Amino acid sequence: MKACGLIVEYNPYHNGHHYHFQQAKKITDSDCVIAVMSGNFLQRGEPAIIDKFSRAKIAVEQGIDLIVELPYYYAVQHSELFAKGAITILDNLQVDSICFGSEHGRIHDFIQMYQLIKTNQKEYDAYLKDVLNKGYSYPKANELAFTHIGGDQLSIDFTKPNNILGYQYVKNIYDLHSNIEPYTIKRIKNDYHDSEINDSIASATSIRKQLLHKKEEDINKAVPVKTREMIENYQEKYGSWHDWGVYFPILKYRILTMSNEELKAIHGMKEGIENRIREKAREASDFEEFMDLIKTKRYTWTSLQRIFANILTNTQKSTIEELVNKEKLPGIRVLAMSSTGQQWLNQNKKQIKTNIFTSNKKPYPLQTFDDRIDHAYYSILSPTIQQKLIKQSYQKPIFKTPE
Repeated sequence: MKACGLIVEYNPYHNGHHYHFQQAKKITDSDCVIAVMSGNFLQRGEPAIIDKFSRAKIAVEQGIDLIVELPYYYAVQHSELFAKGAITILDNLQVDSICFGSEHGRIHDFIQMYQLIKTNQKEYDAYLKDVLNKGYSYPKANELAFTHIGGDQLSIDFTKPNNILGYQYVKNIYDLHSNIEPYTIKRIKNDYHDSEINDSIASATSIRKQLLHKKEEDINKAVPVKTREMIENYQEKYGSWHDWGVYFPILKYRILTMSNEELKAIHGMKEGIENRIREKAREASDFEEFMDLIKTKRYTWTSLQRIFANILTNTQKSTIEELVNKEKLPGIRVLAMSSTGQQWLNQNKKQIKTNIFTSNKKPYPLQTFDDRIDHAYYSILSPTIQQKLIKQSYQKPIFKTPE
């Protein structure tokens, strides 16, 4: 069996994701599709609108064969570490290929991009450091450094989020000396940041916006029926979707009751930003106001949200450094699978380079860490519902039986 890897968040799973999945399976000629999916908190520092088990259930019902978790310490990170975690997991799983969506859509140019930066690494790093010191955000500094070494000749727009991630996927494949073959497909009909639904393929951002503005009916043309049903059922059963707006009282409480030393120890804190966070938390009455008060040219919306996720989950610098610098993965956590995914795991278990875990039960080495993340994520729900949903982590993966 040939396996293709996808790196996803599915927040929520929509028609564009389904198109990506179908095209990936087709162009890689794969029998099994494996998705590495962010857990309850995402790369941009946002809480997922519905939990990881609900999102994994939608994915497996739509045809993905195996969904494994990209753990928090890789998921809530800048593009380099996010990509490193995802590619390391897929390499350990021995997939034959990956296929990612990008605004550019031509894999050869991403490979050339990697070779250009690798050849000019010292100059690139020096220029990057220089513009960062001038106060530019990390994405903008990367773009300027790439252009400085001649990257504009490749016609890849290094400001587009999926192009940035695509480069990091390719980079990590080569840096790991992996046998994974990379492919890309061009994003169609929408931009990552689009806030309106104008077609059957729309951005996840626009879909979440409509949901949070109580316009559920507007998402119908952009998502599969299963997604719509799961989203509606989640709110009906549990009372809320997950969005920074509803976490703000808890976040504010955390910030204003932590000592300066505790805040400084949180992953992502630097250059005294903890003082600004504490000061503006006192003034703000909701999350939008808080962000408007605190963001700067250097501290973007995304970088601040990652810090807030780390405050909410009490994730410290020392913990992240220890986990991302391990020589080997502590294990891979399965969230959902089909019979094909199960068959693929059974056939390849001798070649897979790390332990596969099907729940949070011991000997899963991240049990305590994941448990803390889960409690933070479900904290906006009633205590009874929290207990029920946290138990999901200790149960078997979601399994799609053959039709």
